[in-house]
Amino acid sequence: MSESMQNNFNIRQFYRPVQPTVKQAGQNVTYREFTPDKGLQNIIYCYWELKSEERLQDPFIYRVVADGCIDIFFQLDDTSENFVMGLCNNFTEFPLDNNFHYVGIRFLPTMFSMLFKLSAKDLSNRFERLEMVVKDTSNFITNHISGRDDIGVVIEKLDVYFISLMIKSNLVLDQRFQNALHIILKDFGVVNIQTDLDIGLSPRQLRRYFKFYIGASAKTFSQIVRFQNILNSNPSSLSLQRNKVFFDLGYYDQPHFIKEFKKFYGITPNKALDR
Repeated sequence: MSESMQNNFNIRQFYRPVQPTVKQAGQNVTYREFTPDKGLQNIIYCYWELKSEERLQDPFIYRVVADGCIDIFFQLDDTSENFVMGLCNNFTEFPLDNNFHYVGIRFLPTMFSMLFKLSAKDLSNRFERLEMVVKDTSNFITNHISGRDDIGVVIEKLDVYFISLMIKSNLVLDQRFQNALHIILKDFGVVNIQTDLDIGLSPRQLRRYFKFYIGASAKTFSQIVRFQNILNSNPSSLSLQRNKVFFDLGYYDQPHFIKEFKKFYGITPNKALDR
């Protein structure tokens, strides 16, 4: 892990992790994304806000699709309630109260581990109180952000904090691992791990890098990238069936495509893509 991050490798240029389910939540729940300061855009994909506009009749089920990212999130009305959620290799559902206001930070793949020098593997498929993982950041959120802050003020405070943290951090990433990430992202996850990622790392080294920086194997991460590419292309389920696009995306057949899509999204492509 010796070579510095190259300026010409911009993960954001190749990858756009989206969360479509919350955008479909309904008129009484709003979800918004905010672009971070320009200096942070290769580290943080977005800040996000999820809130109920009024007290809901029933608790809200927040479904998160697999996106290959690590998120920090907190309740704006009680910022001591702050958490970190690692990469999940399937969809996840959170039952929320019928009145809530959450703010989150979505880190691009590898960036949480690079910034905090922590293994993403230790957070995979779970969420944890932030104070147990990055105590200083948890304290900052608790002590410097409050429910009295407008969302614009919250974002300004987060920008200043993470810019300061970035300046202090030595963001380093092995050039060979960068090359592997570049191949997966530019090819939209449609890769052969054995042949396409022959970039000078042994299979054991490659597994170690992916577990530490991503929190999943190269194969799982590629599958998530492929799934996210489908969401970004915004096809209808009918167009996928008519054009057999799933073959071009590296799926064996339609059942293989449906099974993997449902694993990452929580419902079938017919239901998800025609919303």
